[in-house]
Amino acid sequence: MVLRTTGSTPRPLLGRRRARRVGDEGPAPVPLVRATVIRAPAHESKEAAAAWLDSLRHDREALAAEAADAARELNALLRAHRAAALDHTARDVVPAGANTVRVGYGSGDQVAEGHFADAYELPPEDDRSKVRRRAAALAPDERLAAILGGRDRALACEELVLRARADLEASRPREAALQARIALEALLAELDGADAGDLPADREVVGRAANEALSGEPPAELSEAVAAVVDRMEAALRRRRLGRVTSG
Repeated sequence: MVLRTTGSTPRPLLGRRRARRVGDEGPAPVPLVRATVIRAPAHESKEAAAAWLDSLRHDREALAAEAADAARELNALLRAHRAAALDHTARDVVPAGANTVRVGYGSGDQVAEGHFADAYELPPEDDRSKVRRRAAALAPDERLAAILGGRDRALACEELVLRARADLEASRPREAALQARIALEALLAELDGADAGDLPADREVVGRAANEALSGEPPAELSEAVAAVVDRMEAALRRRRLGRVTSG
């Protein structure tokens, strides 16, 4: 993993103790972090690396999969940082949030500096479309306006379900199981029976997965069950949202 920060303004050697008066200077330069995730197994030759990259050129799903794998590795590093530094502000990343996403190959010296001998850049809509679809389903403009206008309120379970989803996307089965249990309990407390549907029956399997997660990763079948329950909780939130928009 190679991390580089570019475009940042050097900080003064001694921290300022007072606010600094500024004029019409415009926005300050925004620092960018370039993260390069390097696979340990090397290609046998430059020709083999070029053939691998060429095979991805017209396969958008394969390119997106490479980016998703790299994001999971980067999020594993961020998770370790959060735990080591007790820093809750270090958030997970997704390819859709990057300025650019590139997949390529290079020599050892090149990739150690975050560079490539050759690379392809992913079209931005590939990764962002999935995020937009989920955002449109869970938090459309009508709901946002209702919350800001005081006609509706954001539920605790909505945030908790999204956290469980983030753990699933980041391949954190222990955290996903534990998060899903509290998300499910909050959802059942905050939604009425019609919106919750059959979710009360999921308490047993989610509880077993969470109990297993206290001592290690849950078995694969329980992790799959947790993912299915998170899907159903999202569907329940969509039903509630659609009912509110229709009635409003």
